Amino acid sequence: MIRLRGQMICMNAEDRQAVLAHMQNHIALTRAEPGCLSFEISETEDAFAFEVMEAFRDRAAFDAHQARTRDSVWFQATRGILRDFRIEEVGD
Repeated sequence: MIRLRGQMICMNAEDRQAVLAHMQNHIALTRAEPGCLSFEISETEDAFAFEVMEAFRDRAAFDAHQARTRDSVWFQATRGILRDFRIEEVGD
């Protein structure tokens, strides 16, 4: 299993609005991907930071998610937002 956890850190209100505008669609599309075990993006106490937690069955599923995301409306809208993520492989 591959797990990712971290934050997206917005620098301004425009960045925050971009996340909010596209977040629900991105979550739905990701949860529908083969191999996605869980996917969450949530607001934090800091209005400009969002918590991100993902789990995928294996490296192939995670890599497919990354490839899809790079070609998505989500990525186009949020590409300039700082991502502070940690990725770990768990299990076999």
